[in-house]
Amino acid sequence: MNGWFDVNKSKTDDFYFLLKAGNGEVVLTSEMYASRQSLDEGIASVRSNSSDDGRYERATSTDGKFHFNLKAANHKVIGTSQLYATAGSRDTWIASVMDNGKSTTVKDSTQDKA
Repeated sequence: MNGWFDVNKSKTDDFYFLLKAGNGEVVLTSEMYASRQSLDEGIASVRSNSSDDGRYERATSTDGKFHFNLKAANHKVIGTSQLYATAGSRDTWIASVMDNGKSTTVKDSTQDKA
């Protein structure tokens, strides 16, 4: 099964999406968006930027864990990863975002929380 974008709403009614791999694991968490239109533009940005390795900012947190940000052409963060114990794990998950970020499947979980 291919990955998908899972659309959600925060407690403050902001929109965000989770990019999930085919097995349901979250591979990328978006920023918060005030409108559904902005969120849809964020998903489109993942689709157009996720296959470009140069769009990934690889980083190490102050506690030595590894993570990454996917950035758009304007250098704004589109999505953020979890923290990983090794750089190799981080790079494996970047590859997963590169693979799943092209997905055209969007599941709207905001309907479940109405």
